[in-house]
Amino acid sequence: MFFWHVPAPNEAMLISGSKGQTLDTQFRIVTGHGSFVLPVKQKARMLSLALREAEITEDCVTQQGIRLNVRAVAVFKVGDDAVSIANAARRFLTEQEQMEELVGRIFAGHLRSIVGGLTVEQIIRERNRVSQEVIAGSHGEMEKLGIVVDALQIQEIDDATGYIKNLAAPHAAAVASQARIAEAKADQEASQREQQAAALKAEYERDTAIKRAGFLAETEQYNARAAQAGPLAQARASHEVIEEQTALAERQAALAAQRLEAEVRRPADAEAYRQRTLAEAARDRVKFEADGGAYTERALAQAQADANSVRAASLRDGNQELIAANRIVENLPALADAAARGMSGADLTVLNGTNGVNEMAAGVVSQGLAILHSLQRGANPVKQPAVHGKADSVPRISETNQSSNQSANQ
Repeated sequence: MFFWHVPAPNEAMLISGSKGQTLDTQFRIVTGHGSFVLPVKQKARMLSLALREAEITEDCVTQQGIRLNVRAVAVFKVGDDAVSIANAARRFLTEQEQMEELVGRIFAGHLRSIVGGLTVEQIIRERNRVSQEVIAGSHGEMEKLGIVVDALQIQEIDDATGYIKNLAAPHAAAVASQARIAEAKADQEASQREQQAAALKAEYERDTAIKRAGFLAETEQYNARAAQAGPLAQARASHEVIEEQTALAERQAALAAQRLEAEVRRPADAEAYRQRTLAEAARDRVKFEADGGAYTERALAQAQADANSVRAASLRDGNQELIAANRIVENLPALADAAARGMSGADLTVLNGTNGVNEMAAGVVSQGLAILHSLQRGANPVKQPAVHGKADSVPRISETNQSSNQSANQ
């Protein structure tokens, strides 16, 4: 409606000319709702309750006499209560645009007084303390003005004399040194890590190259094996063929050796054994004939000697029997020679070699000597002991030959 006024949420409507008064004021304060304003009789004005900002730039002198240029920012607003709105309305209703400047001047004065009681080090290190002391020092004045201070921040402190710079130089140098040390350590660590990374990279490249070479070698090896598979199989087949041919040749050689053994060597050995046996038999026969002839001659000589002795004795005694025996003895060589010729032409098997031949010849001779001996005993019984001395040897020889003949025949 034309006579109905509603203030904004951040505004307070001041209605003057009304009879209704609050807190001993000559006007009525309306916030948060509308109100009817009678024309001509009443008048409504708006007071902003919005947040305001005041920048403060002030030259201050510290307790040490150091001049500082301090820049700060104050954030404030008109209080929401009726007293604060009434106080602000009385002072700033027509000069609301100058409220920031007026408040800034008030804060600047309190800032100079607070900085003058502090040292540069305290101001630098305890900026929050400075802000709180400025707010606390201006609280009474701000309350009278109906203003509530939300925050006060010191943004910058300039030192035209260089005190702050010199104050910070040792720390700056230490920090710079630490920074350089840290940078050097960082560079060193970075270099070490780069070297380690390079070493790891080189090791990885080496391992990769080795593996790649191994894979390539295996690939080439398999390719070579694949390429040589055909010739290798052919060579193996040829080798197997050669082995079979070698085994066949060995078996053929063994068969030829066995055949040679059966057809040549054994018949040759048998023939050689036969020839050797025939030669030994011929040699034994020749030796038999020679030994038989020699033994016969010795026996005949012995018999002739004995016969001569007997003949002489018989002639001395006139014994006719002995004369007859003498005749037999005279014919004994012819008998022995006939017996020897008969044995030489006969097909005899001599089992005892030369001894057998001697035994046979001795047997023949001994037969004649036995006859002679019996004749001697019959013709001259008285003189037997005299003749026994010479003729006794003949029977012993005959007996020996008979025993030899018996052993040979066995």
